[in-house]
Amino acid sequence: MVRVKSQVSKKRRLIIPAGKQVVFVTNNSTKSRADYRKKLEGLGIPSTVEEIFSSSYSSSIYISRILQLPENKRKVYVVGETGIEQELRSENVPFIGGTDPAYRRDVTPDDYKKIAAGDESIIDPEVGVVLVGLDFHMNYLKMALAYHYIRRGAVFLATNIDSTLPNSGSLFPGAGSMSAPLIMMLNKEPIALGKPSQAMMDSIEGKFKFDRSRACMVGDRANTDIRFGLEGKLGGTLGVLTGVSSKEDFVSGDVRPHAYLDKLSDLLG
Repeated sequence: MVRVKSQVSKKRRLIIPAGKQVVFVTNNSTKSRADYRKKLEGLGIPSTVEEIFSSSYSSSIYISRILQLPENKRKVYVVGETGIEQELRSENVPFIGGTDPAYRRDVTPDDYKKIAAGDESIIDPEVGVVLVGLDFHMNYLKMALAYHYIRRGAVFLATNIDSTLPNSGSLFPGAGSMSAPLIMMLNKEPIALGKPSQAMMDSIEGKFKFDRSRACMVGDRANTDIRFGLEGKLGGTLGVLTGVSSKEDFVSGDVRPHAYLDKLSDLLG
């Protein structure tokens, strides 16, 4: 999702009368679609929950409607925040972990023994999926449980694999930093369900029934937003210099948009 300011709502008002459909796509899994609708409203941008497609929503749809899990393996072990939990609930997907305080503690010597033995007091036998997103309370216990669930056959999913998270004019560890240790330990890549994954593009296309050749991806990050549009064979990609990628990235980097702007409001002239 492009980092926007309130004046962009003027652009929204210009687009809608022209019959253009707007879909807000974000990799941030810490918030639900309802949370993002409130955020957009606070910026003066009217929207509906149905117009928002987050990586947490994409993941919940993938788990509930695409994965064919055995009856006794339908529970999800979550590494992440409330955004994931809210979207899983909306799809009636059972889960453990996440923001549960029971997982926000130090690992103990007894934990090691129980995890290794598959003790059901700490290893839930109904877990068939491990879903990893950005977790502001990541710790050794959460990582150890995720690792052992996947080793025992759970499907390894990631809401997205962004290496960094932009905040306060700087960069911080992103969701990809949560799954990276698991990738190293397991020598296995997760199925990623955020940008630039084409699984997400297919889901968006399936929901909104749009013509890719007449769609334009607008974003501020070359390796996620712009790559998402290019690999999805959209009609256009527009880079915006209000986020992670620089002008140099857009002009001479490996992933280049069809065009770029300093900010979205430049479209207003």
